[in-house]
Amino acid sequence: MTPILPGATLGVMGGGQLGRMFVHAAQRMGYFTAVLDPDEGSPAGRVSHHHVRSDYVDEIGLAELSGYSDAITTEFENVPAAALARLADHRPVAPAASAVAIAQDRAQEKAHFTRCGVPCAPYAVITGEDALAGIGDELFPGILKTARLGYDGKGQARVATRADLRPAWESLRRADCVLEKMLPLAFECSVVVARGADGVMVHLPVQRNLHRNGILAVTEVHEQCVPPVPGLRAIEAAKAIAEGLDYVGVLCIEFFGLADGSLVVNEMAPRPHNSGHWSIEGADVSQFELQVRTLARLPLVQPRQHSPAVMLNLLGDLWFREGATGAQTPDWASVLCLPGTHLHLYGKAEARPGRKMGHLTLTGPTPPSVRETALDAAQRLGIAPF
Repeated sequence: MTPILPGATLGVMGGGQLGRMFVHAAQRMGYFTAVLDPDEGSPAGRVSHHHVRSDYVDEIGLAELSGYSDAITTEFENVPAAALARLADHRPVAPAASAVAIAQDRAQEKAHFTRCGVPCAPYAVITGEDALAGIGDELFPGILKTARLGYDGKGQARVATRADLRPAWESLRRADCVLEKMLPLAFECSVVVARGADGVMVHLPVQRNLHRNGILAVTEVHEQCVPPVPGLRAIEAAKAIAEGLDYVGVLCIEFFGLADGSLVVNEMAPRPHNSGHWSIEGADVSQFELQVRTLARLPLVQPRQHSPAVMLNLLGDLWFREGATGAQTPDWASVLCLPGTHLHLYGKAEARPGRKMGHLTLTGPTPPSVRETALDAAQRLGIAPF
């Protein structure tokens, strides 16, 4: 448990916006950074001290990252677990390849939730033609999800009846899938936990989320955003899931709050999460500083939220408002004149519909005031009200 002190180099697999914010947090604390990502214009690669431009399984690239780094993490869950295992032969890696491998497979993930005593929606695993006939009628209507590589609503299809199941499976190229029963939702929420190698665990407050077209649109965080009983259950469940993995690092667990007051787990992400971005301005320790601390074996302290917060995702659609003949930069000045606004753009060269280009965090003295300001900002940017 010897700490890796500032002045050392922390490496990260992946060069997206989560890697960029990890790099910023590490550099603020005095660390050098190294990023492995094949894209020379990757958001994290643009701001890191070292940028290894190689594929995630390239032996030469992995050796170069290992040579730069004193410890290594990941910024997205689809980095090959085998690559993390390879790096762990030479350097401390957190989270471990074994935990990332479970998060990469929905069937393994749900089995882990069950082992931890955390309820999830009724489901069935589909691994081939024969499994279709064995699906029970109680799972309809449902959502068919590919077991691997799905994110932001990709790799999913709604199936209202049994007659819809085969066409949906065919549309997903007959991949291994999980069929989940659709449940009457009251709200969606998430919990970000951080667990050190010594077993110490801390967490951010429960975050209430709104998704549109499978992509997170809005996160609200304050004492009244989630009913207290399911909120406490979510924190306890997130800790149990992390403990069951012997997890080291930052882990986000997403939940569904049901109309009957119960709570079921949806999925986990073995990294910081879009819903935790508010913590950069709204808490005294952000999720990215927690990621640095867990990787560097520094002490963990319980984060304290000091301001109610709302986070708005800024998708590439905002660059293509109705009537525009091409991509046009949104009028950031019109929202930055509002109190408590904090703009984060990720340095992506090209805006595209559905692409996460940045986020806007709003903080304020009370939940009603920050929500009012957030709605004002959304209207000015062309984001639908919530």
